[in-house]
Amino acid sequence: MPAIQGYATQRSPSARPVRILLVDEDSTDRDYYRNVLEGQGYQVKTCPSFGDALQRLLVEKFDFVVMDQGSDRFEWRAVVEHAAGPDRRTPVLVLARNHDMVRYLEAMQLGAVDYLEKPLSASQLSRVVRTHLPPRFAAA
Repeated sequence: MPAIQGYATQRSPSARPVRILLVDEDSTDRDYYRNVLEGQGYQVKTCPSFGDALQRLLVEKFDFVVMDQGSDRFEWRAVVEHAAGPDRRTPVLVLARNHDMVRYLEAMQLGAVDYLEKPLSASQLSRVVRTHLPPRFAAA
């Protein structure tokens, strides 16, 4: 898929691609955000559930996590805690269907870098990811 005009990621040819884990139970949202991120040149792995995401985080290294907040059961907590916790420090963006101040505060306390309301435009998502990527992935 071609990069969205004006937002192509730049990195040296020898650098490995940025790996993003995308977690969303809604297949339409998951496909949309995957297409946006892949269009930016990111390598995206998707998970339809928080359990799958946690299992994947236990065996694979990701540079960024984009995830839906899920339902009222707070099942997303474990994913944020594992990815953004003191040992991992992987940036996590939490997306919410409806902004909830209690969830926002909890996500930020757990280490998320941002908590935004869906839907995000391609440019909004790209800006957030670029802003919070670790310095080793800064554009050349």
